[in-house]
Amino acid sequence: MNRHKIGVRLESLGLPLRRGLEAARRMGVAGVQVDAVGDLDPRTLSQTGRREFRNLLKTHNLELSALGCPMRRGLDVLEGQEERIDRLRLAMTLSFDLGPRIVVAEVGRIPEDETDPRRVLLSEALLTLGQHGDRCGAVLAIETGLESGEALGKFLAGFDTGGLGVNLDPANLMMHGFDPYDSARALRGKIVHTHAKDARISGASRQAQEVPLGHGDIDWIAYLGVFEEIEYRGYLTVEREGGTDRVAEVAAGVQFLRRLEG
Repeated sequence: MNRHKIGVRLESLGLPLRRGLEAARRMGVAGVQVDAVGDLDPRTLSQTGRREFRNLLKTHNLELSALGCPMRRGLDVLEGQEERIDRLRLAMTLSFDLGPRIVVAEVGRIPEDETDPRRVLLSEALLTLGQHGDRCGAVLAIETGLESGEALGKFLAGFDTGGLGVNLDPANLMMHGFDPYDSARALRGKIVHTHAKDARISGASRQAQEVPLGHGDIDWIAYLGVFEEIEYRGYLTVEREGGTDRVAEVAAGVQFLRRLEG
């Protein structure tokens, strides 16, 4: 089995930036995903600040696996949409400057009806961002989960741009009732980054909840085997959304992946 680069999502650690980088360094990972907010807000981060952050990463022997760009609403909502598009544009340009050339974002649910105004809004926004990515050399990686991989793959096939890709998150897919293995296969060639996150189905409702990596219902040997099938060679970035000791749980997740990949 091919070894992938292992990273951590820095926000999962619940630590300030510098302490988070130090914790990631101690885990021995290759890279980190960091949100483009606060000290890394592209609207305020100067060229000097960008250079200093690149040096800070180098000091910790890390690289960026991706930049995150959290948004309160998706691109399928008209109110404030232009501001969100501008934020994503700036984040994509920053991602090129800092190295990963990948921005991970949740863009909203894709309506099945092609005439749905929300789908039209989303499509137009993504085309704008994909074309920006073509110009600046970055990719907007759409977070999976709100629809199946098959539905997302068919939707993305309608865009003539290399600036749009996918961040594959198996736990998000499972928590919304979709098969992570089939979704990965359906998105072959579109996946530019992945989250290593787990989920467990429990209770009478059969709803899935996020749990520490390796403690859920995802068969990671089978899942990584699908990566072999689809020839995915990018990052496995450990993410943890809950928990009382996130640093320890993320570190355990890193070790779990190392054992699997030998």
